[in-house]
Amino acid sequence: MQVFGIDAPLIGLAVIAAAFALFALAELVMPFRSHPLPRKARWTTNLTLYAVDTLAVRLILPLAMVGAALFAQERGWGVFNVFNIPGWAEFIAVILLLDLALYIQHRATHRIPLLWRLHKIHHADPGFDVTTAARFHPVEIVLSMAYKMAVVTVLGAAPLAVFVFEVGFAVFTLFTHTNIRLPPRLERAWRTLFVTPDLHRIHHSTKMRETNSNYGTFLSGWDRLLGTYVGEGRDGQHTMGIGLASYQDERPGSLRWSLMLPFAPHSESEE
Repeated sequence: MQVFGIDAPLIGLAVIAAAFALFALAELVMPFRSHPLPRKARWTTNLTLYAVDTLAVRLILPLAMVGAALFAQERGWGVFNVFNIPGWAEFIAVILLLDLALYIQHRATHRIPLLWRLHKIHHADPGFDVTTAARFHPVEIVLSMAYKMAVVTVLGAAPLAVFVFEVGFAVFTLFTHTNIRLPPRLERAWRTLFVTPDLHRIHHSTKMRETNSNYGTFLSGWDRLLGTYVGEGRDGQHTMGIGLASYQDERPGSLRWSLMLPFAPHSESEE
């Protein structure tokens, strides 16, 4: 698929890379919190995980989300390929439904023990910055992409809408993990509709009641509507513990340890 005569994957990669550079620069210039682990160890592990994740998806599920949308479109599969609705209405509906689907997926990764074993690699990071957005186990990333491809196929979502959502979701994920804090007035206004770094930082709290909240990445309304919204952490943004209580040491900075974490004995303190 091409956008403005350019291959969509190239545009997506350029936008995401630019967003990463912008947010990384912002948190280097005006960091909100310091990190317990050296940046070199964390960034090396987190970005290596991202590289492994990307390779795993390309090898196992080369079609990805836009490819699944094109595949469904060619065969007339999915709700929006059966019912003829205006393009603008379909575009909005696809964005909202995909965002809801990923809210459901994220909540499931916290509530289903097998999925939590994979997802807790993301939460084990005792720091919180733009590279935390890249910290996922490759098995989780492959399962996540398979789920998203299935949702896109069932919806029969328009490829352009899927492309916009996929790139926008990636950029928003980087933003909500950035180690910055918006000015209070802007933060309060922004969170009425969208997720902010403050809201998502609560999701990375060491307190499991707070970890099991604020699952949204784009819209904050799903958490409000479905009873998982927490507006303020008990210990406040400056002093709340980040990560998982069982792993408040240097281990999350190790790539090998991070890859093996799902297979380690379960810790009761994560309940």
